[in-house]
Amino acid sequence: MILYIKPVASLLFAGLLIASPTKQSTPESPVGINLKLITDELSHPTVFAVEPGGKSQRIFICEQEGRIRIIDNGKLRPEPFLDISREVVKNSGYDERGLLGLAFHPDFAINGKFYVYCSAPVPRTEGVNNQQQIREYTVSKNTGQVDPATMRIVLKVDDPDPSHNGGDLKFGPDGYLYIPIGDGGGQHDLHGQIGNGQDLSSLMGKILRIDVNQQPYGIPKDNPFAGKKTADGRPAMPEIFAYGFRNPWRISFDRKTGQLFAGEVGQDKFEEINLIKKGANYGWRIREGMHIHNATDPAPGNLVDPISEYSHSEGLSVTGGYVYRGKAIPGLVGKYIFADWTGPVWQLTNSGEKTWNRKKLPISREVGYWHVYSFGEDQHGELYMLTVHLESGKGAVYKIVP
Repeated sequence: MILYIKPVASLLFAGLLIASPTKQSTPESPVGINLKLITDELSHPTVFAVEPGGKSQRIFICEQEGRIRIIDNGKLRPEPFLDISREVVKNSGYDERGLLGLAFHPDFAINGKFYVYCSAPVPRTEGVNNQQQIREYTVSKNTGQVDPATMRIVLKVDDPDPSHNGGDLKFGPDGYLYIPIGDGGGQHDLHGQIGNGQDLSSLMGKILRIDVNQQPYGIPKDNPFAGKKTADGRPAMPEIFAYGFRNPWRISFDRKTGQLFAGEVGQDKFEEINLIKKGANYGWRIREGMHIHNATDPAPGNLVDPISEYSHSEGLSVTGGYVYRGKAIPGLVGKYIFADWTGPVWQLTNSGEKTWNRKKLPISREVGYWHVYSFGEDQHGELYMLTVHLESGKGAVYKIVP
């Protein structure tokens, strides 16, 4: 994805959501919202996460430089929950790498385990810029603090470029960990003969699904490519759940239906929102949105259309969000809320028969919230928005309220 701290030239490879690829009906008027400032004392906030179970009211925020901060009862604690800033790629600005994902184990209250997605430096190696790592840590039952000695690397992927890292982490209703990974960076996915996104022997340009309750991890029995081969006879990677992505930026599960949504940052022309299905091919690098991108690539007949797309004449880079299931704003219930990096916030409504309508959400009070980097969902289904000031890196968390 395109990060908030990328230079303007790089932003030409991202996008904004405004059009639906399916037939439009006449939707209801969107509900107006407000943004309530929770804190503006963060640096490059990338991730919002909460503990499972609904009892704790703590909010955990990842800072790209490598720190996890806690907001407790509306107050930002001065000391970090975890600080791995010395273990991630040094970020001097205009960079997509860093601490990019956080998810708590469904049994966190019992086992104290949580997982992070980070970009780790590697020795100078041809063809490798950094290493994307999924790490497990454990909180001590005695102290309530993270024990750094418990760190284990669950999964690692050598990344040839500093861009298109993906980086979210989410546990699904099935208890498995879902991991979106970008295509390896650079323009047009020029990796190998067909690009990483279409190459089932590569983990890049995919959404993965693994079982973290095994060592180092297990493969769910119904993963679609377990035991399969690619078209040219190579073993397919069994971790793959879905493929054909450039840079899947922010995934989320609808807490009511279990549906998996993903924002997908485009190349030069289109951004998209996808409804993720097991084993599905979402088209990159053959297509960007619903449009042919590389005419020399053979187009299989199984490509899945996005549920919404928009052109780069209307924005820069999609920020995937959540289906609203809170109680504070009844008019938003069941609608997928997302944004563009440049600021607009949108709702996407399923009108039936695969028709999704998109409308801009009016923000009742201008707050000057900078660039939208991520969304979060708390224990009660209420939504939050993480923003960053491009030049300073100063970050804020806002709660979406009536």
